[in-house]
Amino acid sequence: MTTSLSAEATSTRPPTRQDRPPGRDRFAHPGRAAWPWLLPLGLLLALVLVYPVVEIVRLSFTDASLVSGEPYRFTLDTYRSLARGTDFQQTLGITFVFVLFSTVFQLLIGFAAALLVHGAERRGLRGTVVTRAVVMAAWAIPGVVIGVIWGLLYQETGSGILNHGLSLLGFSGQAPFLSDPDLALTSVIVANVWRGTAFSMILCYAGLKTIPDDVYEAARIDGARAHQILGRITVPLMLPILTTTLVLVVVETFNTFDMVLALTGGGPGTATQVLALGVYDELFNQLNLGRGAAMAVVLMALNVVMIALYLRLVERQEGVA
Repeated sequence: MTTSLSAEATSTRPPTRQDRPPGRDRFAHPGRAAWPWLLPLGLLLALVLVYPVVEIVRLSFTDASLVSGEPYRFTLDTYRSLARGTDFQQTLGITFVFVLFSTVFQLLIGFAAALLVHGAERRGLRGTVVTRAVVMAAWAIPGVVIGVIWGLLYQETGSGILNHGLSLLGFSGQAPFLSDPDLALTSVIVANVWRGTAFSMILCYAGLKTIPDDVYEAARIDGARAHQILGRITVPLMLPILTTTLVLVVVETFNTFDMVLALTGGGPGTATQVLALGVYDELFNQLNLGRGAAMAVVLMALNVVMIALYLRLVERQEGVA
């Protein structure tokens, strides 16, 4: 009887380390043998990410140029010329104006559109799925195609869609959307807002879906109005999503290149030459490798600063929570 009980206890107890086959011990703690699996990924990242960044930083401290044909030398004159040059200061000014207005309107319009779609969905209205699909399609269009499309809209002839619409409203003449230096940057900002609003709306809509309906029902029972629900419930609960969206939109807008290249090419003159387009112009048109690399380092530093601020803000929010 005692022998059977001990045998039953032995068969029902969980297996111990001594009971496992010797060859399976190394799989009990995968972290101890993870480096063979991570090594290929690390080598790939070093090849396609780390090495180009190091090379760009190295070239930024040189006067390398494909025009002169002379061996380059290491110097700080490239950064000095950027700091003192009015052309680079103008490019930075255009970039900050472009980023500021694009980000503000993308976030506001995207949040408003998300509120409308979410409200229509909660009321059971039809068409919300189609609206989300159209937004996703607009977000998925490549930047070059968007530049071509808006170029057709801004065409400064009688066949231009926007100019034709203005003529139907009684306006005479053709609006110089892309040929006027003062109006060209505004036109590019409008096109970029249309492009980025879809992304902001998708993120804000996803954030609204995380708010429980019970919170809204309780607020209505307490007699809260629509603007009070928005200001005291929706926006505070959406703050982490809005912060993430803000940083992503700012970083993406700082790196906007393809749409501006297809729409204006940085013109007229340099009226719409943002920093990413300026890097391309210096490297591939002017063939100034050192100066173009230095501008790329500045652009990379701006992105790093934005990401660092975002991480700091997230850390502070988690500390408060």
